[in-house]
Amino acid sequence: METALRSALIDHLRADTALMDTINLVDEAEIERAYAPWLALVASAAIDWSTKTHAGREVRVALELRLHGDDPATGIDIAGLVDARVLSLPAAQTGFRVVSAQFLRGQTQRRDRNARAILREYRFRILEHTHP
Repeated sequence: METALRSALIDHLRADTALMDTINLVDEAEIERAYAPWLALVASAAIDWSTKTHAGREVRVALELRLHGDDPATGIDIAGLVDARVLSLPAAQTGFRVVSAQFLRGQTQRRDRNARAILREYRFRILEHTHP
């Protein structure tokens, strides 16, 4: 289910035209050779969240928004778009259902050569389903 959630989330992010108008790429790894700004799903981890009747997982997902700029506020508007889009992932997905989605934490880092990274972590609680 963790892999299916990752795939659904990337597709959902890529389908947002407002977000894609502000960044160059959404992918499932750091994309050092891509021209910033870009967004990557850089990590995830899952634990059991099953019920008596359904298999389930609690999945934590980390996204990194990479930018360039001198201003510490660089990209805060894009990060807001990312937050809104991630948390709007529809409940009904192929093979699972999103029970809840929550923003957990954010972090901003200044990197070498005037690069900036905005890290976001979210928690999804999902249950497996076999309905189409």
